[in-house]
Amino acid sequence: MANQLKKSTSLFGAIVIGLGSILGTGAYVSVGLSAQLAENWLLLAIFLAGITATFNGLSSAQLASAHSVSGGTYEYGYQYLSPRLGRLAGWLFVIAKSASAATGALAVGWYIGHLFGLPDVWHRIIALLLVAGFTLLVSKGITRTNRLNLALVLISMTGLIAFSIFGVVTQPHQANVASMFRENSTTLYAVLQGSAFMFVAYTGYGRIATMGEEVQNPRYTIPRAVVITLSLSGLLYCAVGVSILMLNANGLIDKSTQMHLFEMVSAHLGQSSHLSHFIAFAAICAMAGVVLNLILGVSRVILAMGRRGDLPKQVSFVNKTQTSPTIAVCVTGVVIALILLSTDIKLAWSVSAFTVLLYYALTNLAALFVPSEKRFVPKWVSLVGLVSCLLLSVFVSPLVLMVGVFCVACFFFLDYLLAH
Repeated sequence: MANQLKKSTSLFGAIVIGLGSILGTGAYVSVGLSAQLAENWLLLAIFLAGITATFNGLSSAQLASAHSVSGGTYEYGYQYLSPRLGRLAGWLFVIAKSASAATGALAVGWYIGHLFGLPDVWHRIIALLLVAGFTLLVSKGITRTNRLNLALVLISMTGLIAFSIFGVVTQPHQANVASMFRENSTTLYAVLQGSAFMFVAYTGYGRIATMGEEVQNPRYTIPRAVVITLSLSGLLYCAVGVSILMLNANGLIDKSTQMHLFEMVSAHLGQSSHLSHFIAFAAICAMAGVVLNLILGVSRVILAMGRRGDLPKQVSFVNKTQTSPTIAVCVTGVVIALILLSTDIKLAWSVSAFTVLLYYALTNLAALFVPSEKRFVPKWVSLVGLVSCLLLSVFVSPLVLMVGVFCVACFFFLDYLLAH
């Protein structure tokens, strides 16, 4: 069909897309934000988020292999729940991942601005230029995108490994395992809030599922890509978490800083050190990779919404080579640009955390209704994933929680009016 996308993504390509979506704002921003909240219990927050992400990842893999079309939980909601819940999932995904992309773009602007001593106004300008450039690239097709993705992922992983080694060897005499877990003022609420922030950092595997239509042999490829992606990212997050705790073993984590990895290294070595520059470069590449992959993922959901008529049909247009939904990609770029112009990094990440937790709650709910003959994940896995997502969503910022619940209620009201 002329309006279908080619199955051009292999297992390796799917893993690269997953890692590219995870190892950016997750490692270079989210871990720092979680450390501000969980303090010396950062590893517990990372672990809880990782367990929740694993249950959700298995549910996503189950759904993607049973119903392999672009659109993720938007399509699964239509297939296994109801059109209304499918539409809700679509809008939640677009908002959540556009906010994540805006966070990544703003963080790239922040890093470049601090490296070159640019005024704050340039942070948003750089972010806008990044989004515009990647929107153009993604509109040209998936093959070019995957090549750049691989390069960005390799640089990102090298930077994280370098930071992890630096954190462990910098203070061998002062830092030890016992000092990492000394008594502090952290509350259970703060740990769970940090875990909610960290959960977003794991959810790049969802990009694999939203591209089910483009993955070769999805029933084989998607589950394996999700498990490998989550395993690698979990190990790297734990290594980064240990390094952060080691670097702060002589006192509680300083809540007055942005807690970017670049700041942590610079505080010990100075901003002019080679390692500081490399960490900053790796962070820029990693977060640029996240923006690239999120434009890719969000555009596929917008494509699916256009096909079903929940958005104008024009957004379902696919280019002549069947490698990109060009109009959907452009719409995605505009949405991300609007968000980054109207918010800051922490607020954008909070919005993303709340909406993505609701989105994956719907993912788990849909997975419960997959027929037994197509099922390879036990129902209890999806049930635990559903409950954990709903519980963690309560621990996001109170303001975001209240506004989010109000917006979901408004969605149901307006959707009901339009249906009748």
